[in-house]
Amino acid sequence: MPSEAGRAQGAVSSASRLENALRAKDDLKLVAYMMAGHPNKRRSIEVGKRLAGSGIAALEIGIPHSDPLADGSVIQHAGQVALEHGMTVSGALGVAQAVAAEGVPVVLMTYINPVLSYDPRRFAAEVSQAGVAGVIVPDLPIRITSICSHSSGFVYCVTVTGITGARKELPQGMPELLREVRKRTQLPVAAGFGISRPEHMKSLRGGADAAVVGSAIVEAIERGGDAVALVKELLKACR
Repeated sequence: MPSEAGRAQGAVSSASRLENALRAKDDLKLVAYMMAGHPNKRRSIEVGKRLAGSGIAALEIGIPHSDPLADGSVIQHAGQVALEHGMTVSGALGVAQAVAAEGVPVVLMTYINPVLSYDPRRFAAEVSQAGVAGVIVPDLPIRITSICSHSSGFVYCVTVTGITGARKELPQGMPELLREVRKRTQLPVAAGFGISRPEHMKSLRGGADAAVVGSAIVEAIERGGDAVALVKELLKACR
């Protein structure tokens, strides 16, 4: 069992690795999203490993939750399927550990209630043991300045007011929001929610360090399509 000092050192090194992976270098980094246990645990591990080797900077893995306030219909459905197949917080940590072994930084996305139910100390310890580089908790009522001062690895900037889901166009006020966030942090800034098209990637270059694509990838997985092919097409627009 690792010591508290060992866990702390591991968390710092993971956050530093994540920060380095997501910092743009005259390009835009891509973070792919998938749901743990969708369409089932075995398949989600297989898809996760393939995505890990596709050229992405990091992989965000969702922990399914029965009340996903920030998720649009595509990701809500994926979470429901995962729950129906028996996926749990512990199971999602197992998926994350299997994928993290491929070498790509893995970030978990969850909500505060599952963390509280699991026990925050136990959750943090097991996240570290699984080799996870970070955790996103979108339903904490925290202001931008506080988020920026307490974050490590990167700052996730939600580009829309509302839920996830692919959209034709990104909101007009997004560049201003990204600039405001950059004033408050030296960490890489990742933009997420509604990003799904190559033209979105091109518009984000120079404003954000990374783009998070979720619903489009999850939808491809749902219909049995090639999520990696979609990722590679998006990566072309990042360079």
